[in-house]
Amino acid sequence: MATRTLGALVVLLLAITICEAASVFHPISDSHRSAASELFTQGSFDSLEEAYEALRSFEVLGIDKPDIRGATCKSVVEKLGSSESAPKDLFYALKVNSILKCEVKKEVFEGIASRLKAVVNGASSLLDIYYSIGSLVLIKDQTSEVDVLLADADGIFRSIKSLSQSDGRWRYSSDNPQSSTYAAGLAIEALAGVVSLSSSEIDQSMIGKLKRDVSKLFDSVEKYDDGAFYFDEKVDQSPLSTTASVVRGLTALAAVTSEKLKVPGEKILGLAKFFLGIGIPGNNKDFFNQIDSLASLESNKVSVPLILSLPTTVLSLTKKDQLKVKVSTVLGSSAPPLTVKLMRAFSSGSKDASIIASQELKFDKESGYHVLDVLPNSVDVGSYIFVFEVVLHGSEDETVYTTGGLAQVGVFVTGVINIENAEISVLESDKSVETQKKLDLAGENAVSLSANHLQKLRLSFQLTTPLGHAFKPHQVFLKLTHETKVEHIFVVDNSGKKFEKILDFLGLVDKFYYLSGSYDLQLTVGDAVMENSFLRAIGHIDLDLPEAPEKATRPPSPAVNPLLKYGPKAEISHIFRVPEKLPPNHLSLAFLALLLLPLIGFLVGLLRLGVNLKNFPTSAVPATFGILFHVGIAAVLLLYLLFWLKLDLFTTLKWLGLLGVFLLFVGHRILSHLASTSSKLKSA
Repeated sequence: MATRTLGALVVLLLAITICEAASVFHPISDSHRSAASELFTQGSFDSLEEAYEALRSFEVLGIDKPDIRGATCKSVVEKLGSSESAPKDLFYALKVNSILKCEVKKEVFEGIASRLKAVVNGASSLLDIYYSIGSLVLIKDQTSEVDVLLADADGIFRSIKSLSQSDGRWRYSSDNPQSSTYAAGLAIEALAGVVSLSSSEIDQSMIGKLKRDVSKLFDSVEKYDDGAFYFDEKVDQSPLSTTASVVRGLTALAAVTSEKLKVPGEKILGLAKFFLGIGIPGNNKDFFNQIDSLASLESNKVSVPLILSLPTTVLSLTKKDQLKVKVSTVLGSSAPPLTVKLMRAFSSGSKDASIIASQELKFDKESGYHVLDVLPNSVDVGSYIFVFEVVLHGSEDETVYTTGGLAQVGVFVTGVINIENAEISVLESDKSVETQKKLDLAGENAVSLSANHLQKLRLSFQLTTPLGHAFKPHQVFLKLTHETKVEHIFVVDNSGKKFEKILDFLGLVDKFYYLSGSYDLQLTVGDAVMENSFLRAIGHIDLDLPEAPEKATRPPSPAVNPLLKYGPKAEISHIFRVPEKLPPNHLSLAFLALLLLPLIGFLVGLLRLGVNLKNFPTSAVPATFGILFHVGIAAVLLLYLLFWLKLDLFTTLKWLGLLGVFLLFVGHRILSHLASTSSKLKSA
């Protein structure tokens, strides 16, 4: 159990080391497409907003849309045709319609446009303006037969701009003093919509002020150590939704302005890294924000970010792996003609000197990778930082794309570590060798040693890299396990190439709880770049330790296997209550006879009265009730018999109640019939 735990610890530490050093961003892949199919699997959605998020995600990822056109288009037509639909409902209905192309009449679009213009002219809320302007832009894109242009676009632009703050953020309304980065993204997107809907040119001084607001907003952008940029709202909205709002606003504004927005390419690339760095979100809203934002960055008019990625950041010297680099857009599209250079590489622990000279990677047209066939001879096993530079071939591409300058990537170079001069010895107190045995740490070992408390145990070996350099792994442990399962773990120290551990048993008798007997020896050597890491038993040693004094520390209780609670339980012995003493048989029979006396008296009474069927009804209906009445009485008598034989009291009372109701009904009918017949005879 302890061996598995120690092994798991080694693997975990190695994995953590790799994750901490790696800083690689990968474009959208098939993993996102599989996640989209799982997140948006339902056949229908609770709202048109959810339907649009699913359809938009499928559209961007290039996968088949779910078969929801019929039901969804019906909802779209209903929302667009209803005069009570809010601007937000109309906005998402038009968003869905832009993808599904539902059959919407021209008159419906005209009515919506008229209503939304009135909302824009009288609205004081940023959200109402945002959804109304966005809906008008969508109508403009879906039909050219409807007039959606704003007569007072300049005034509307100024009213929205009045909600801006000096730091580039926006308020949701004039009555709300709190500013928001998320609201800034909505406002910038709405203003871009006003520009596209304007019937005349917007005042360029206002456009200039808006661009300055965008610059101020990007001055407050936050940055991670890996180069990712993001906006953090800190209240109400998550960094993902806030950053997505700003990206939509930025790309929308860039699409409607003639001059290019002055946003550094490094920050545009950093935003792309942020969305790619979060992996695959676990809920629909975050997934949509990620995919939609990346789609906006894919074709924006500010700077299209190019992502440098490596298919693997672990290279093996043993297998002579090639260094492969790929440059693509955030959605995985091919990059324009470019060159990738490996500028320098240095050890993660020392960033002073580069171990390689600048080299240009060869481009493989078939695979799309830039390849370095053979690593330089100066590269040994270890953790490195590789610094790449992406150079675009065309000068016109430099105005369209951004590479972010130099890109640093953590790379692990692995190899087989040489293990030499491994031996284990028992030393006397004066360090003279009493017993010495060689070890083959690459194979199996089964050494058998013995020692007393006046002697010492020494383990030593050397580790060198494929280039002959001293190698110091992250974990080197020697474990001694007593036959009672008490464990002792020691860190093996190193000096240059040599690792050595000396256990002085005289000073360890208290730590060993004075437990004599056999101890299993196990050595663990592990590192992220060591391909032949191992956890191996090397034999055992029999220790003869002195008797424990009275006040010595007692060994801990053996660990309880947690799986034992699922094993078989001890058998439970039941002690049943002794049955109570029963009365004699003749007394029980006498009591039974007394119980039967009423039945016997009833039968005798019937005989003495001369029971006959002269007055039994002859007509069908009364005769039926008469038969049912007598059957009911017989059923009651049978129920009494069953009560004595097998039924309990509660079951008997339940059936007796049902039979009582039945007898009351049929008895009343038959007695009513007999009374009616008797009165007719007397009157005759």
